[in-house]
Amino acid sequence: MEVDFYYAKPYCRWERGSDENMNGLIKQYFSKGMSFENITDKQVQNVKDKVNNRPWKRFGYKTPNEVFSYYLNNNGHVAFMT
Repeated sequence: MEVDFYYAKPYCRWERGSDENMNGLIKQYFSKGMSFENITDKQVQNVKDKVNNRPWKRFGYKTPNEVFSYYLNNNGHVAFMT
């Protein structure tokens, strides 16, 4: 299996749309400037579960967990997922 890799230039956040979107989702739970020293593993797991079980338009309103599971169960082929 071949995978393409793309590297964004430093300080060019518009080249990292998916990353910036995920940061925005996480900031709904952990506000900017908040100290991460007092955040528990349970809190992190809770946010991770919420984000990975949230439907995404780009996935046909399936969750990242559904897409990943489908990918694993179909030998890496997601072209026919509808």
